[in-house]
Amino acid sequence: MKNLITISAPSGSGKTTLCRRLQKNRPDIEWSVSYTTRKKRKTESDGRDYNFITKEQFEDLILNETLAEWENVHGYYYGTPKATLDTVIKDKATLLLELDVKGSMSLKKLYPEHAFTIFILPPSIDHLRNRLRQRGTDSEKRIEIRLKRFQQEMEYKNRFDFVMVNDNLEIASKELIQTVNDVK
Repeated sequence: MKNLITISAPSGSGKTTLCRRLQKNRPDIEWSVSYTTRKKRKTESDGRDYNFITKEQFEDLILNETLAEWENVHGYYYGTPKATLDTVIKDKATLLLELDVKGSMSLKKLYPEHAFTIFILPPSIDHLRNRLRQRGTDSEKRIEIRLKRFQQEMEYKNRFDFVMVNDNLEIASKELIQTVNDVK
């Protein structure tokens, strides 16, 4: 049963918006609340979007081997607790995870019978740059760091089970919902 649905995309590709639309359409799908060491954005809530913790706390999770996957992305740690995944698999529930490309690949390797991976592309790098600027949450320097990572992330796209382009939010939302509904 493919019940761990991972969504990966370069920063600013609209993955969070698409995930929220999927959840609204499919309230039966649980949201994975990862740990992160980055600062909370104004629109986020601790425990709902992420568990915001210190670098020291995160490093303790690594040392105690409680994470199924973790990465350092743009200078911040992100990770998924093993216990969450194990519970979802045991309960035959479905979990939606918003992960970086390496995180999705790690779960695909660790849980091959359960993971279904989706990669969302922006229409172009210029489109991505504009989205990041319009979002207003990053400095110009941080935007350039995110865009450099874009090329690295693109190298992973062919390893995903499904790849889609978010050129039009309405069309992309319908495509994502249909794809997840078709996963067996």
